[in-house]
Amino acid sequence: MKNTRRMKRMARAKNRGKGSALNLTSLMDVFTILVFFLLVNQSSTEVLEPPKEIALPDSVVESKPRQTIIMLVSADVVRVQGEPVITTAEVMEAEGNSIESIRERLKSLRENTIGINTAAVAESKEVTILADKAIPFKILRKLMSTCTSAGYSRISLAVNQKSSQS
Repeated sequence: MKNTRRMKRMARAKNRGKGSALNLTSLMDVFTILVFFLLVNQSSTEVLEPPKEIALPDSVVESKPRQTIIMLVSADVVRVQGEPVITTAEVMEAEGNSIESIRERLKSLRENTIGINTAAVAESKEVTILADKAIPFKILRKLMSTCTSAGYSRISLAVNQKSSQS
């Protein structure tokens, strides 16, 4: 059979189609790198959400929150790591600067840790207090004093971040 111009043209068109295939290997590499990037950077931002019954004060904050022991102070009750410990009225009426029930709860948290993350939080000796902005400073002072007497020397007060004033 003779090679006609038509047959040559069809052969060239067939050869051109083979070079335009999609290379899946490099596409899979890109998606794998993207997945690893998202997994590594997933925990780099942490937002501490206060409960609805607590209205935090506003402040210009420059540092991000760290994982610490959380103490919630609402108008009714004081919670340490989500567990109710004492009512706010009992804290106000307590004599002295240290509240025994809170101190015992903080000490038990340090001693009874499960897992690497919980142990790191307990050993950091840091407490973050989320207190309603209507709570009197007298109560906050007693709670901070109790934290230091339990061995937690770094105390942070949680606030809502607002834009810096220029």
